[in-house]
Amino acid sequence: MLEKLLREDRVILDMQATTKEEALRELLKPLQFDPSKEDIILDALLKRESIGSTGIGKGIAIPHTRSLVLDQVYLVVGRSKKGVDFDALDKKPVYLFFLLLAPPQDPGTVYLITLGKIAHLSRKLARTREYLEIDDPKAFVDYLLKLLKEE
Repeated sequence: MLEKLLREDRVILDMQATTKEEALRELLKPLQFDPSKEDIILDALLKRESIGSTGIGKGIAIPHTRSLVLDQVYLVVGRSKKGVDFDALDKKPVYLFFLLLAPPQDPGTVYLITLGKIAHLSRKLARTREYLEIDDPKAFVDYLLKLLKEE
């Protein structure tokens, strides 16, 4: 599942955001939703964050939400070399973001399976900072896929 959702055109390797809301806005940009749809999704993401930060610690965040305005599962990966204050559980800046969006109805449970795979991948990524050195979207996707295959 994750393999199909990881796309070069949905990888941002030089995020400029300095706040949580800016980071979420920037992560939505590659999806090119119309502004009203983007606002609805951003609102849903911010509501999810108000329940508890999706900054899981060790420099990684997995912002995610479901929304009626979505027709499929979307994934955007973003990286900030400066780090973003995302209210992470360990209170440290976030450098790597996995934005996961899905419609409420998800017959193949793609959303939950993908969320689980991202969490698994995040544990591997937390042990290394190699992802900060890759500056080509294709190489970045290939690196993540390689890590996914390692068991």
